[in-house]
Amino acid sequence: MSETPRTLAEELRTRPDSGLADLLRARPDLLNPVPGDLTQLATRAGTRASVVRAVERLDRFALQTAEALAVAPDPCPYETLLGLMAGDAGGAGAADLAPGTAAAVTAELPRALRTLRDQALVWGGDDRLRLVRTARELLAPGPAHPSPTGLGPTVAEATSGMSPGRLQEILAAAGLPATHDPVTAVAALTGLFEDRTRMAALLGGAPDETRAVLDRLVWGPPYGAVTDRPAAHLQWLLDRGLLLPAGPRNVVLPREAALHLRAGRAHRCPEPLPPALAPTTERDPQLVDSAAAGQAFTALATVEELLKEWDLGGPGVLRAGGLSVRDLKRTAAALDVTEQTAAFWLELAYAAGLLASDGEADERYAPTPAAEDWRQLPAEERWTRLATAWLAATRTAGLVGTPDPKGRALSALGPNLDRSAAPEVRRRTLTLLASLAPGTSVPAEAVLDRLRWERPLRGAAQAPAPAANSGTRTAPRHPNPATASASPSDTNAARNAGAPATPPATDDLRSRIARWTLAEAELLGITGRGALATHTRVLLEAGTEAAPTGAEDPAARAASFLAPLLPEPLDHVLLQADLTAVAPGPLERPLADVLGVLADVESKGGATVYRFTPASVRRALDAGRSAAELQSFLAAHSRTPVPQPLAYLIDDVARRHGRLRVGAASAYVRCDDDALLTEILADRRAVALRLRRLAPTVLASAAPPEQLLEGLRAMDYAPAAESAEGDVLIARPDAYRTPPRTAPAPVPEGPPAPDTPLLEAAVRAIRAGDLAATAERKPASAPAPAPGGLPRTTSAETLATMQAAVLTNATLWIGYVNADGAASQRVIAPVRVEGGFVTAYDHTADEVRTFPLHRITGVAELADETAS
Repeated sequence: MSETPRTLAEELRTRPDSGLADLLRARPDLLNPVPGDLTQLATRAGTRASVVRAVERLDRFALQTAEALAVAPDPCPYETLLGLMAGDAGGAGAADLAPGTAAAVTAELPRALRTLRDQALVWGGDDRLRLVRTARELLAPGPAHPSPTGLGPTVAEATSGMSPGRLQEILAAAGLPATHDPVTAVAALTGLFEDRTRMAALLGGAPDETRAVLDRLVWGPPYGAVTDRPAAHLQWLLDRGLLLPAGPRNVVLPREAALHLRAGRAHRCPEPLPPALAPTTERDPQLVDSAAAGQAFTALATVEELLKEWDLGGPGVLRAGGLSVRDLKRTAAALDVTEQTAAFWLELAYAAGLLASDGEADERYAPTPAAEDWRQLPAEERWTRLATAWLAATRTAGLVGTPDPKGRALSALGPNLDRSAAPEVRRRTLTLLASLAPGTSVPAEAVLDRLRWERPLRGAAQAPAPAANSGTRTAPRHPNPATASASPSDTNAARNAGAPATPPATDDLRSRIARWTLAEAELLGITGRGALATHTRVLLEAGTEAAPTGAEDPAARAASFLAPLLPEPLDHVLLQADLTAVAPGPLERPLADVLGVLADVESKGGATVYRFTPASVRRALDAGRSAAELQSFLAAHSRTPVPQPLAYLIDDVARRHGRLRVGAASAYVRCDDDALLTEILADRRAVALRLRRLAPTVLASAAPPEQLLEGLRAMDYAPAAESAEGDVLIARPDAYRTPPRTAPAPVPEGPPAPDTPLLEAAVRAIRAGDLAATAERKPASAPAPAPGGLPRTTSAETLATMQAAVLTNATLWIGYVNADGAASQRVIAPVRVEGGFVTAYDHTADEVRTFPLHRITGVAELADETAS
């Protein structure tokens, strides 16, 4: 092989194994399936789908470098590329370049070029840089797909259909001597436009009005429209080829002329360095951690309240899937949050596997069995479960309420909410915050600007403002969603604020996901006051090189950092004389469960206020508690004595509770006090219950027992339900749960990232396959196989060659057809031949294998230098 590679495959053969592994890690789509050799790898790396995926993952400066190579000569020397990126020193158009940009371009260009080389988008030495053909086709300017550089076609491309006579007229007007053929005429005109001195002299004699026309076209778009009778200054440009025809009344500024006017730069604003994360706001890290922990506790309380709200069965599932707008509003009102925030909590619980649909005919949402296990975990472990589920989820709550491709609003928990880019954008956004000093925050726009630089959308460069009208009409450039400015949205750690606000319509999807990430991170306690919390920094180490070797799971470490910051559950309340109880903090679960039945929550916040009412006390009695049990429970869990009004309330409700018994007749009322039954019959409020006396102590009703119970309770009685045997039925509602459900699987963005063992095995297989495909063979009497074909020998020749290789420890090249009929070529070192099988070391698979002799199509010895 020559020193200078002639193809991408040859260039890949010069790379070390680590270089091939880096390529496969950066472009994992090349691994599926594993290429048979380096030629297949190079071919696959040049396919359109793979190149598009690789180009879209370049940072802005690497993308600008690729765009410059797409408009440069092929091959392109490094000095020419540097001129396209940094421009001519002291050129006419260098004044509008920011100070220091040229030096930064010079310093960063090797890094950008190395990135393109590592991803097999550029190959060749510095004197012959080549952009892969597919990337050149994608990035080169054309009428159908303008380049972000704003450049038009070359002189040769723009004059491809021009008559020889017209070319000679242009040469004469430009002061060039006539030529004998169109090829030399185009070369002469191109040489004039590329010669800075002669081009400056030509433009020095142009009418003053031409400057405005050229200024309008120079940075793009380079196309304009002219009339049948153009003005004198436009005719001057047309005569000298500075404007060339691009269609019936359309003209274009040739690329070489535009580069002269730009001082040689391909881009108006090269961006060699990423935008700084500034301005920064520094806070005490302990204050940030405390704020994040407080919000984490609020997040846990909100999810628990959501599960409790749907404990007996949640709302129904729409026919198309998801939650209706009405049910979303109800849930938001129950949680005391906005609808957008409620959608976030619903999606979070769904992603963590805590909520799901039950799958029944009348389908509805409900907590899953995993929700019970989650509730039993310590608070810090419950938070890490939610945070890790949020980081990995592809479902994007911020899309709820936005229109789908058919114009219908997307619903919470419904389909079409998966966005494959969400996990990567979330993690990258938080990683940027982690790169700052602890306790430091930056505005949202600074984070978005950095993300846009790291992953710009191809073709999304900001269009320059058009110059004043100068005689030509230019088509408007497509609006740029990736760089449109938008006012930053502040995030708030309060429970009813900080909802993921609707981003500006000009934002692209990645920018919107980043905005939602910042808002959701504040809600979840990932960040505090805009800065990343310590426990989140630890959690982000999962799956990264920053994770200490042999250390405990990052989620467990994050939980250990968060645990001391969360408030400890309390085992007491403060009873007050106004029939309320104040919980000064989170309560232990048994206490909270009983108090939730015995009293109604009146207000929430730093302290929760419970209100005791006759209905709430009756609810506790219906659940099987006696008055004495309730009194002793309150006395045991109150730091203050049980107030007399509360004790009287419990005793009064308990004294009346159960005197009336309701059973199924359709329904009946039984009471030992016949005077009380007479009082009920005489009450006009009981007319709807359709009561009649069957016996002095029994009333019958046509209403069902449940309706009868509610009716009597509305009349301020305290009836109790009884069974057919006359026993009191304890009204302890059973929690409704779905069948076991798994959390929704994230929808990956492309193939998964390969791990190190897979990369090492793939590189070995590719190297071995390439050895089999390119190794030099010894001359044989049989005709050589066609390129890429399998060797062909007779069975006797195959057996004899195998036996000889065992004796001489030779390496052979064989053709092999497996049981599925798939043919391949392999390099093997035979160890043993017996029973119709050959046992050999397979260099392709890097292991010892056994091959049936009848499946070997042929064999050839490798040349001595190759075998050795």
